Amino acid sequence: MQYAAPVNQRQIGQMDRAAGAGIPPIEDIIDNFALLEEWDDRYRYVIELGRGMDPLPDMHRCDANKVPGCASQVWLGTSTGFEDEQPVLHFCGDSDAHIVRGLVAILLAVVSGKPADQILAADPIALFDRLGLREHLTPQRSNGFRSMVTRICTDAQQALVNRAASAK
Repeated sequence: MQYAAPVNQRQIGQMDRAAGAGIPPIEDIIDNFALLEEWDDRYRYVIELGRGMDPLPDMHRCDANKVPGCASQVWLGTSTGFEDEQPVLHFCGDSDAHIVRGLVAILLAVVSGKPADQILAADPIALFDRLGLREHLTPQRSNGFRSMVTRICTDAQQALVNRAASAK
């Protein structure tokens, strides 16, 4: 099981900047998808979302952060902070493929900076379907997106387990 241990506030701040810079709120992404009628326009928008993200800091571009099950190379860095004793996960990510980098941006807009229980309650796969991404992307890309979601949920579950263990 891959999991990044809690890190210091400076590292969390770096992840916030990496994950959040250039990524609009998920509500804006959904609204923009609704305005785009043609798939080609949506495809370009996904790529644009990926291009808007800051580059992944080198410290997160490592084997431990690579997401298995993706045809492209995908890295997801995770750090955990706490708000009101609840674990809050911060993510940063990248891919070597433009469309996948955009999918990473969409996923981070859904989950980064959220409490672990909210991440586990979210359904990024349903959103992926609602945006029409599954029907227009290759099965490999769809499977890769699922692998990213699985990784994020595993990290959220581990954060809850770690919180329970430290409370004892």
